[in-house]
Amino acid sequence: MNKKIISLQIFVFVGFIFLWKFVIFVFNFPEFILPQPETVFIQWYLLLKSGLLLKHTMVTLSETLIGFTIGIFLGIVPGYFVAKSSKIDQTLSPYLVALQTAPKIALAPLIVMWFGFGILSKIIIVALIVFFPILVNIIVGIRSVDKNLLDLMKILNASKLQVLRLVELPASMPVLFAAFKTGITLAVIGAVVGEFIGANEGLGYLTIYAAGLMDTPQVFVAIFQLTIIGILLYLLIDYIEGKIIPWYREGEVDVVKNAEY
Repeated sequence: MNKKIISLQIFVFVGFIFLWKFVIFVFNFPEFILPQPETVFIQWYLLLKSGLLLKHTMVTLSETLIGFTIGIFLGIVPGYFVAKSSKIDQTLSPYLVALQTAPKIALAPLIVMWFGFGILSKIIIVALIVFFPILVNIIVGIRSVDKNLLDLMKILNASKLQVLRLVELPASMPVLFAAFKTGITLAVIGAVVGEFIGANEGLGYLTIYAAGLMDTPQVFVAIFQLTIIGILLYLLIDYIEGKIIPWYREGEVDVVKNAEY
């Protein structure tokens, strides 16, 4: 990321803060409706210093990462077999689509009732939300592999495992990482939804608790903390993508440069 882009991002952030203060000034909102940015920052600092914010952040982060990892496994394994077999595709597709179309927010109370108010129910909700984007993208990735490469591997008498490791998996990586980026943002949302339904810790719980006390600055702190988690996790996956498939990232850069010229 070049300095020009970073400068623009800082400019947009500063502009957002000024707009926030301008709206408060014009409409004269009371503190319990829309607090000043500096009030939110002070509250964020106090909660961080007390260790309370870090405690709830680690709970939500754990739910997000564990559920995301399970969702990846649930998506990749059946997705590969669906992509490779038309019979499995025709057999499982109606059920997979039905599972996806069932609203997860509606299922969340049921999951919490079944598995309790602890971390397990939140992990299950996250995994259910994440798995379908991963499933669809691994199917697309496997089916988009160049047929000439597959024919070459047959000529070389490569095993199915070798075909997967040397051809199918590398070819699917760009599409799969796109699903990872989508999935990680959905994972954060899933964890918060689960905490909204029933929890005694986590940033979602902190939001509901603060809202019940009409502590608007603390609500803003929890929301911004969730936003920070989502951004950092997205950037982490983007960084891993650059390390695992640098050739794809370099290809994107070449396309942008050619478009500029």
